[in-house]
Amino acid sequence: MKLLLIYTGGTIGMIQSPDGDLSPFDFDEVIRQVPEIKQMDCEIDTIQAWNPLDSSDINHNHWIKLANILNDNRSSYNSFVILHGTDTMAYTASALSFILMNFSKPIILTGSQLPIGVLRSDGRENLITSIELAMTKRGDNTPAIQEICVYFEYKLFRGNRVFKRSSQAFEAFSSPNYPILADVGVHIDVHEEYTLSPEKNYFFEPEMDSHIAVLKFFPGIDEAFLRNTILNSGRNAIILQTYGSGNVPKLDFLSDILDEARDKGVLIINTSQCPGGGVSQPAYAASRMLRHSGVLSAGDMTLEATITKTMWLLGRRKQGKVFEQLFLENLVGERTI
Repeated sequence: MKLLLIYTGGTIGMIQSPDGDLSPFDFDEVIRQVPEIKQMDCEIDTIQAWNPLDSSDINHNHWIKLANILNDNRSSYNSFVILHGTDTMAYTASALSFILMNFSKPIILTGSQLPIGVLRSDGRENLITSIELAMTKRGDNTPAIQEICVYFEYKLFRGNRVFKRSSQAFEAFSSPNYPILADVGVHIDVHEEYTLSPEKNYFFEPEMDSHIAVLKFFPGIDEAFLRNTILNSGRNAIILQTYGSGNVPKLDFLSDILDEARDKGVLIINTSQCPGGGVSQPAYAASRMLRHSGVLSAGDMTLEATITKTMWLLGRRKQGKVFEQLFLENLVGERTI
């Protein structure tokens, strides 16, 4: 069995400078800190995607480059593990799930909250177990994991269902709207009933359009701010972060702004500020107005999945009814409502 380990940077590969700052160090040092890798029953090759980056510097161009590396090596390896910083790991995992639709092989992103050279680092366990999960087989000898995932602190998550919940805890990630795919203790327990088994052909479409904006509602939001952001920012899509199940305040000017945006071809999407639950636009009068104005519901998608799916669809030149149809469809397990 062959596995490709891809290094992008992040805390797992950081070293502390004399001034106390963390900066990336060489990939070879990461491997040296985990000699147990050599004992694993798998042929492991390594590649550095680019000069190591703090994940806060990752953008849509890096997702495309990473997707190309995975696509180019798809036929040569059985599985893949990506070392990535935690801050934007959920964005990268979500983006790859769309760009590499139906890849049908394990792609597991992991990292750490403490550098791998630190005595108490969580990086060693995260890396070793990610490799073990990527090698895990079902009873019919097919991969137990056939999708893009995030592994962190004894839990495996669907990549487009996870978000970073804590900057300090080792349990840094959460998936409030979809069950975890595997628990790791003495044994690795993969919950196959929740994993994907792609039935459609592999679809590689590495295009992303970052001309979007995220607008978070807050008490006291005013017309000038809404008008400038929605109508005058030159964005192709605006993602509204609304209250609760998709509610907005009763503002006389809001429906006019949304109607004008629709006439200009600007896509408006409704996602909740609450990580758990999601949007149900018809539930309250405050959200019913959005539905009547043609605002699309993100359902129970994470903000990360909403952003990356929007960027991917726009990158494929999807507009109007075609965009709406594909956005509302569950393409790769990213939404249930």
